[in-house]
Amino acid sequence: MKWIAVIVLAFLPMVSFAQIGGEDEVYLNGDRIEAKFKGGGIDKFSEFVHSEFDYSKVSKPGKMLAAFTIDEEGNLKNIKLLEYIDTESAGEMIRVLNKCPKWEPAKRNGKPISIEIKYPMVFKAKKK
Repeated sequence: MKWIAVIVLAFLPMVSFAQIGGEDEVYLNGDRIEAKFKGGGIDKFSEFVHSEFDYSKVSKPGKMLAAFTIDEEGNLKNIKLLEYIDTESAGEMIRVLNKCPKWEPAKRNGKPISIEIKYPMVFKAKKK
């Protein structure tokens, strides 16, 4: 009986180590690097959108919210408008987003990953 107790005590630390240090570990805060647009961030992307957008297509003040995915290769995909003012301004937003050049994809632990971005645009009333 003593031998069994000694064997159990000898192997108990090994069993607990095997459960702690395995390949199934989850890393919640891996080193994530955000996607880049022309060497910058969302500010550079905003410059692109504002330079390409035809503001004459917007008929009244309001907000548009676009959502899209930047895939592992930097392509802009899955364009959705979550909020829009009217169909003409929505069509213009989709046209501009479809024209968007490639991004540098986001990375986690050095590997490219796809991410979703939500991009808002607010239109104010024209001054008279």
